[in-house]
Amino acid sequence: ASHPEDVFDRLAPFVQEWKTAYHVERAGISCGGPLDSKNGVIISTPNLTKEWHNFAIVDYVQVRFGLRAKLENDANASAVAEWKFGAGRGAKNVVFMTFGTGLGGGIILDGKLYSGTNGNAGEIGHIRLSPTGPLGYGKNGSFEGFCSGGGIARLAISMAKRQKKLPAYMQNASEVTTKQLAQAAFEGDAFAKKVFAKSGRMLGKGLSVLIDVLNPEKIVIGGVFMRSGELLIPSMQKEIAREALSCSRSVCQIVPAKLSENVGDIAAISVAVLED
Repeated sequence: ASHPEDVFDRLAPFVQEWKTAYHVERAGISCGGPLDSKNGVIISTPNLTKEWHNFAIVDYVQVRFGLRAKLENDANASAVAEWKFGAGRGAKNVVFMTFGTGLGGGIILDGKLYSGTNGNAGEIGHIRLSPTGPLGYGKNGSFEGFCSGGGIARLAISMAKRQKKLPAYMQNASEVTTKQLAQAAFEGDAFAKKVFAKSGRMLGKGLSVLIDVLNPEKIVIGGVFMRSGELLIPSMQKEIAREALSCSRSVCQIVPAKLSENVGDIAAISVAVLED
């Protein structure tokens, strides 16, 4: 269903059942941006059809279902979930990074979600780490370009162009995936290991900026890092040792996310119970 009304028509019986069975009073909504979380409006999320653009979802849910609703960017919502229930539990200052299809982020400062002036804090993937490099978030050489699923695949293609002899899985370079590269690297393929080492170096460069600026207790990273961290960590750690302030890096743990596949569900619940 592409129209909001159709989606909520399907959800309505379940919402009523939950309200009755569990005395539900609040609803959390985790959604990709851009959105206006303060006013509860989805602005123009690319993963949803145009019928959802400028949809006042919070008001709609409150009027239709009688639930106190709250809307939050999906990366911010996942940050809250990892902070409350996952790898960031117990810390007051946490940075969460998705490291999936793209590189999104969420920031917890002094025990509160930091959303910024108009809800756009945490767009870590947009930072340019190099004048040149793989395309990500509309920028060549961006953090997302080097450190995302799509970015690592593009990095491999650009690095392969400088190779005289390509490995078998790179013969059709345009179709190579990060999953294939990770499998090859774990099996000992030198080229794939080199690609992940480069991504790890750039990850360390970007994390060093976050460590110096935000002085977090924990940086929690999902996606590729959660599944293939051992391919990234050695070069990442070397770069952090070279770039970050020792007094800040010594108190910062960099850990994989814990909630993995069901983070979306827990993220929405976390938004619902998040204090104003």
